Amino acid sequence: MNEIILSNQLSDAAELPAPTCEEVKAALDVLRRHRALGLDGDLHPEPARGGGEDLNRSYPDEFVPDLAYKAGMPDLQNGPSSLIRGARTDIQHVGISNFRLPLKWQTRAGEEMLLETSVTGSVSLEASKKGINMSRIMRSFYKHADGRFSFAQMNSVLESYLDDLASLDARLQLSFRYPMLKPSLRSNLDGFQYYDVAFEMVRQGPETICIMHLDYVYSSTCPCSLELSEHARKTRGQIATPHSQRSVARVSVVIGNDQLFWIEDLVELCLAVIPTETQVMVKREDEQAFAELNGSNPIFVEDAVRLICDGLERDNRVGDFRVIASHQESLHSHDAVSILVGGRTFRQISHDPRMFASLYHVG
Repeated sequence: MNEIILSNQLSDAAELPAPTCEEVKAALDVLRRHRALGLDGDLHPEPARGGGEDLNRSYPDEFVPDLAYKAGMPDLQNGPSSLIRGARTDIQHVGISNFRLPLKWQTRAGEEMLLETSVTGSVSLEASKKGINMSRIMRSFYKHADGRFSFAQMNSVLESYLDDLASLDARLQLSFRYPMLKPSLRSNLDGFQYYDVAFEMVRQGPETICIMHLDYVYSSTCPCSLELSEHARKTRGQIATPHSQRSVARVSVVIGNDQLFWIEDLVELCLAVIPTETQVMVKREDEQAFAELNGSNPIFVEDAVRLICDGLERDNRVGDFRVIASHQESLHSHDAVSILVGGRTFRQISHDPRMFASLYHVG
């Protein structure tokens, strides 16, 4: 009976295609890991210490892995391509997002600030590779974490990514809240305004793209509502209040490698074209001044993106750009939004469904 079964098995095996060298190597790797884990031929775990059924449940403080032990540890992410699941295709970005640490940033005035920074780092992955060692992204970044950060320092990080992870392309984004001391309108007080900022650097083959992102928060008074309110006052002596609301413009600009363009420069550019930035320190005289400022600068969402576009096009340090504006209406139960793009970098047909929702700024 056993001879018949063996004969059938041999007959079935003869019909199977011969395994490739890659498949054989993968199988041997599985067997080595199987043996290292102390598993028997029936795939039932044997006691790691030989004899007895109980495994050690106490953390071994004294254990120090030597080189031989570490060499025998499983490493699935760097396994052969036969272990790939799904389509064998290139991956544009793979990495880690939102690991945080304090980094040094320089102000335009030459001062240094230590700011909590959220880091997103990724590299490309070739179709033939199973994965990357995620921890190498953090380790590579920490090699440069003591420096003063700028696009030049970010470029050094990307060089490490490409070398340490053997990739063709890499991307790095650093997000933080940048404080600037701003004066009140009339009361001669000062307060810190915080700006959501991100520096992004993308390396695609020989091309390097440097991008600054800034969220500029302002008040928008509806021009139509203002005119209707004035009409009610003049024709019927009726008091009326035009609606205005907190609004956000997310401005993204490509900066040339040889250009010095500071966060303060982009803030001042936005303030020059839309002067109704939300205020930090406010007394009665400031509140009245802000009402007057809004009345003097009524603005639709279409106006907002065009005004910022005009300011960006006048600055020769700025390359491609994108302006996304959201006026979070006090009249309507929906928002008014607009997107204006200059150049090819930000042109796209589809947008993240939650993009406009991400523009909400809670006080």
